[in-house]
Amino acid sequence: MDFKSILLLSALSVTWAKPRLPLLSLQIIDVVNESNTTWKAGQNFHNVDMSYVKSLCGTLLDGPRLPEVMHSVEALGLPISFDSREQWPNCPTIQQIRDQGCCGSCWAFGAVEAMSDRLCIATKGKVSVEISAEDLLTCCNECGMGCNGGFPALAWDYWTSDGIVTGGSYNSKVGCVPYTIGPCEHHVNGSRPPCIMGPTPKCTMQCIDGYPVPYEKDKHMGQQAYSVFPDPAQIMAELYQNGPVEASFLVYEDFLQYKSGVYQRVSGEYLGGHAIKILGWGEENGTPYWLAANSWNVDWGDKGFFKIKRGNNECGIESGIVAGTPLI
Repeated sequence: MDFKSILLLSALSVTWAKPRLPLLSLQIIDVVNESNTTWKAGQNFHNVDMSYVKSLCGTLLDGPRLPEVMHSVEALGLPISFDSREQWPNCPTIQQIRDQGCCGSCWAFGAVEAMSDRLCIATKGKVSVEISAEDLLTCCNECGMGCNGGFPALAWDYWTSDGIVTGGSYNSKVGCVPYTIGPCEHHVNGSRPPCIMGPTPKCTMQCIDGYPVPYEKDKHMGQQAYSVFPDPAQIMAELYQNGPVEASFLVYEDFLQYKSGVYQRVSGEYLGGHAIKILGWGEENGTPYWLAANSWNVDWGDKGFFKIKRGNNECGIESGIVAGTPLI
């Protein structure tokens, strides 16, 4: 039995063994806001089953490791705060918040978001494209199990071995292979359809009708993929020199209700592994933080962004940093 089959059987056994979980408790909001911590909670998810939220956390932790890089930090003169959006204003993807929809594809989103930014940065704004989450999610068989979870390190490795085409958000008609899983109403009661987890879309290896470039010629390649030594100064040096990175961390129930401030775990059960994009750092009221972009749309958190405590490996955030250099 191959590696992917073992992972799939493991995931199915967990699904069959557990009954339907209760809805998210709003009591955790009061617990956080009364704890005099560094952040504020509020209602992000409305009438959503906990099993659905767990499925959004699709990063498989403790997987393969990429070669590790080390930077000479002292000569850089790293600033107290840094924001990639301000450092590279001619790269619009850095400011973008995507939506993974009803799929545990965070591992793919964190990767392609950082890849898109790094390609633009490396070309000094000459190549500004959205690398396709759909293409990576559906075509990288060795990355894991698609919507049922994947390994960020293998996503970056796939970028160097096979390349990934362009593709924008759902229904955008941007790029070769746009995302085909639509946003759903997992945060607010509005006009989007309900959230129902479905199967991973099929790998098409074909651009949408009317796209002017063939699939194989639209691929963007990585030259090198690597992990970053789990030290705050090393991660800052990587960001400062090369742009945003992908990070994996442990998600607990209180994170779901983040609204503002610098997140650090207060309460709630462990839900699973999640991957996001880190694009900067700073301090807020004396608390050091990482600035990150989530892939749960702009109505989650602080317009889709959040801050998480820096320097103490909060929820393992500093232990799972992966990145790479584009081939240009």
